[in-house]
Amino acid sequence: MKRRSFTLALVALASSACSRGSGPNKPLRVVSLSPSTTETMFAIGAGGLLVGRSRYCDYPKEAEALPVVGGYADPNVEAIVALAPTLVVGARGPAGPVLEEGLRAHGIDTYFPETESLDGITSMIVELGRRVGHEAEAKQVAQGIEEKRNTLAALVAGKPKKRVLFVFDVSPIVVAGPGSFPDELVRLAGGENVITRGGAYPTIGLEHLLALDPDVLLDGASDMRATKTLRERVENTPGWRELRAVQKGQIRVVGSDVLRPGPRIGDGLFAVARAIHGDDLAKAP
Repeated sequence: MKRRSFTLALVALASSACSRGSGPNKPLRVVSLSPSTTETMFAIGAGGLLVGRSRYCDYPKEAEALPVVGGYADPNVEAIVALAPTLVVGARGPAGPVLEEGLRAHGIDTYFPETESLDGITSMIVELGRRVGHEAEAKQVAQGIEEKRNTLAALVAGKPKKRVLFVFDVSPIVVAGPGSFPDELVRLAGGENVITRGGAYPTIGLEHLLALDPDVLLDGASDMRATKTLRERVENTPGWRELRAVQKGQIRVVGSDVLRPGPRIGDGLFAVARAIHGDDLAKAP
């Protein structure tokens, strides 16, 4: 029902669309619908061009002063159009092409790139910088991420690859699988993802979990409004408590803030590496 209402709203807006393009003399006004693109705008020195954000855009602190236009999956199209943006940006999400078509009908440019890989993130940063006139600064940010990636690769090259399970929920058990962004982070951080099939975010059973018996459990959900950490939820739970990682205290929190596919992902890589290998790993430069 929500999806239908969202689509109908876009159709209604499109039917009354007028020319609102960002002509050569029209100042840039940007609405960002994802935390990663909002952070990128500030990181490349273009935060002053933002006129709206999603409810989840909470970094840096200055972003919280911007008007809210809904969420990642449920943007308020009327609120967006009312801000008279020339460009709407965000990570590619569930609203999909319907949102883009509705905005373009109003002469509003859009940019919703895929960011499910480190290369995709750096490409997003550079392209967003080009679109808002901050390409040089964007290239510097992207280069910084690549430098941290290379530094980390050298640091973990000689370390044994620990077997890792990246957990996002326990009821049911949802984990990171091949092709997901967390899977790439684990590999770049010198770990080995024990999940090798089933898609990007598969659900597994308790018997499968026990058979995998990973060295390290990465808790990817404890800051997503969860009332308990993964450790608190499983340390006394039958099945889970038999895992070596639980018995040895190898449950490390790596929350969603670290996983944001934006300009801080170089630091996020180091956070994942420290969670896998221990806090003695050198910090990000």
